[in-house]
Amino acid sequence: MITFHPKILEKDGEKEFAVIPYDEFLRIQEELEDYESLRTLREAKAKEGDAKSVSFENVKRTLGIE
Repeated sequence: MITFHPKILEKDGEKEFAVIPYDEFLRIQEELEDYESLRTLREAKAKEGDAKSVSFENVKRTLGIE
């Protein structure tokens, strides 16, 4: 879980912006990228359904890579 330390900026007495430290911004950005990758992977797996697969070990053997 990310802990936030925002500074809230107001305009005309209304909350207008939340400013966070740069390292927290980078952490949030990394988390969002990880989430996007996981979502894409799950979508791809769902599309494949019960498609036949080949293990990585079998692919290496077939290609003569050990």
